[in-house]
Amino acid sequence: MSLPTKRSSTISSSSSDAAATNPMKKAKSHGPLDDAVFNPSSMAIDNDLKPSSDDATTAVPSRGLIAANLARKKATPPQPPKKLLIKLHKAKPTLPTNFEEDTWAKLKSAICAIFLKQPDSCDLELLYQAVSDLCLYKMGGNLYLRIEKECEAHISAALQSLIGQSPDLVVFLSLVERCWRDLCDQMLMIRGIALYLDRTYVKQTPNVRSLWDMGLQLFRKHLSLSSEVEHKTVTGLLRMIESERLGEAVDRILLNHLLKMFTALGIYAESFEKPFLECTSEFYAAEGMKYMQQSDVPDYLKHVETRLQEEHERCLIYLDATTRKPLIAKAENQLLERHIPAILDKGFPMLMDGNRIEDLQRMYSLFSRVNALESLRQALSSYIRKTGQGIVMDEEKDKDMVSSLLDFKASLDTIWEESFSKNEAFSNTIKEAFEHLINLRQNRPAELIAKFLDEKLRAGNKGTSEEELEGMLDKVLVLFRFIQGKDVFEAFYKKDLAKRLLLGKSASIDAEKSMISKLKTECGSQFTNKLEGMFKDIELSKEINESFKQSSQARTKLPSGIELSVHVLTTGYWPTYPPMDVRLPHELNVYQDIFKEFYLSKYSGRRLMWQNSLGHCVLKAEFPKGKKELAVSLFQTVVLMLFNDAEKLSFQDIKDSTSIEDKELRRTLQSLACGKVRVLQKFPKSRDVDDDDSFVFNEGFAAPLYRIKVNAIQLKETVEENTSTTERVFQDRQYQVDAAIVRIMKTRKVLSHTLLITELFQQLKFPIKPADLKKRIESLIDREYLERDKSNPQIYNYLA
Repeated sequence: MSLPTKRSSTISSSSSDAAATNPMKKAKSHGPLDDAVFNPSSMAIDNDLKPSSDDATTAVPSRGLIAANLARKKATPPQPPKKLLIKLHKAKPTLPTNFEEDTWAKLKSAICAIFLKQPDSCDLELLYQAVSDLCLYKMGGNLYLRIEKECEAHISAALQSLIGQSPDLVVFLSLVERCWRDLCDQMLMIRGIALYLDRTYVKQTPNVRSLWDMGLQLFRKHLSLSSEVEHKTVTGLLRMIESERLGEAVDRILLNHLLKMFTALGIYAESFEKPFLECTSEFYAAEGMKYMQQSDVPDYLKHVETRLQEEHERCLIYLDATTRKPLIAKAENQLLERHIPAILDKGFPMLMDGNRIEDLQRMYSLFSRVNALESLRQALSSYIRKTGQGIVMDEEKDKDMVSSLLDFKASLDTIWEESFSKNEAFSNTIKEAFEHLINLRQNRPAELIAKFLDEKLRAGNKGTSEEELEGMLDKVLVLFRFIQGKDVFEAFYKKDLAKRLLLGKSASIDAEKSMISKLKTECGSQFTNKLEGMFKDIELSKEINESFKQSSQARTKLPSGIELSVHVLTTGYWPTYPPMDVRLPHELNVYQDIFKEFYLSKYSGRRLMWQNSLGHCVLKAEFPKGKKELAVSLFQTVVLMLFNDAEKLSFQDIKDSTSIEDKELRRTLQSLACGKVRVLQKFPKSRDVDDDDSFVFNEGFAAPLYRIKVNAIQLKETVEENTSTTERVFQDRQYQVDAAIVRIMKTRKVLSHTLLITELFQQLKFPIKPADLKKRIESLIDREYLERDKSNPQIYNYLA
């Protein structure tokens, strides 16, 4: 567009050469101005002529020509100075009549055509130029207001047209989505035409929205005014989402577009998210109650996991990202948090009993989402204590207690690793619960663990490799750590180890030493000092036997046909055995006397005591059906050798001849005449040995093997032996308690009863009752190690 008036500048040159070489040039106008003519023959600029912003555009080519002229001068010889004279016409440009109205009329026509989706005859470039001209002549403010008014009228009409539309909510939502999409397209086109307005007037004027934001604000304003449309839209969205939750297929693209509309309008949180979260909470509250009543726990947990995954996908597909956290929290609260106690009571023991690794892992994962792991940990502790109590307290199943505890611990470890993500708190819970249950029966579990090890380390465990045996020892050691009365374990383990070593029943000496090494690592060298001493005695005995066989006494005095091997035991290392008298055959008595003479000559000052109950022999027997070797105990040997001189003997005859204690003799005869290998025959036949029974040599004995083991009596544990072992442990504990009391009082000199008891509990490594401690204190007072304070009987003084 050009204006009817011109403003030009005429340039005169004082040099004909300059005029010839510098023709007049035109500068292209950047506004509604004609061309200006310049002559760079003079360098003087009239200071009175200061161009406006419009005039500034004409100075650009002037400066360009001056720069070119200067460049040319550098290439030619110096010229006399010239003056640049710029003269402007005094007449100022004027706008056409009704310029603003006419221009707006064109723009309004175009905007209406855009909203009505009709073609417009005016070229978009001309419309852009029209907006630019209005802005250049400071008419941007009016233009903005007029565009805003025009847009508001069309947007209002569009939203009003939705009122009373289709009752079908999905169809209605499609109409709203189309209306929104149309608005976006229309505002983009209007902004394209009025881009110069956005970049100048809007940018330079504070508190004025861009055309796009203005369109959104108008849509938001009239949407809130059309409450029916907004309410119906929100209701439709909530219904569609609920339908999808119930398994129906919905148009997710439609949901995505409409929710993005709410986000763009800035009303997502208040208009949609708030009612949406309320509906979600109600929906899952009802569903949680229903499913908890109808489903078992594993299926319910799977359902919860599926629901949470579905809600996460909704956030990814059509909900705003900010909704994910509160939405998942609502679902977790209604489906999980409200039902934590019911889930644990109804399903946790069942899952643990069934070793349901995957379901327990799912439970752990879901509970961790709602910070309910503490409840799960407490349920685990209760389960272990309850189940373990059933194992430990059932006296009828004492034989299987240790193996049951090992299986239980192994299953718990597997669950801890695979289901509970190796959570350290859960590991500590398992340890604490096991320590509690394994000490429910004082001393008994410690005794049974020692017996279980004896069974595993004893010869005869076929099919068990060294690796498997080592693994078993490590597992048993875990149970051993939980025992509070480790001295009870030590007493029974030492007793059983002695039997294995002396009777040659140990499956593997390497395994025995490995177990001692493990115990030493756990409890220190003081704990295993005696056990290691037992092994030293066995090795030293081998050397003594070798020396004895090479000695002069053995070569000259020993009776022929007998070989004797002696274990020399240090009294302090080994368990104490009750002396059991027996009248040995003459040959054995001679052998013992010769060995005793040899030993005392080598180790003067020592005293030998023969433990006949631990001896065992191999007898060569001749039966009518063939020769056999019988592996028997010393008592069995003494009884059998009586039948070399007699065919039939009564119970009383055997008792008088052997001097074996009554109960031991009955067990010995029972093993020879009533067991699987019946070397003797008993009359009358019965399982028990009575006083009037008689015995004969079984000439009809036959067996496929040459060497036969005849139930070698291993001093099977009796109630009396068990009691004596326990009493010895208690006696040892008394010495430890006395030593601890004296040690504490020697350091403190004066101490109250309460503080003394507290320190004793801290120092003593075995469980003991306060009443027993009080007895030991009284004993020390009687023995004048301590005294009661004269002014306060609750305070003790140490007597040096």
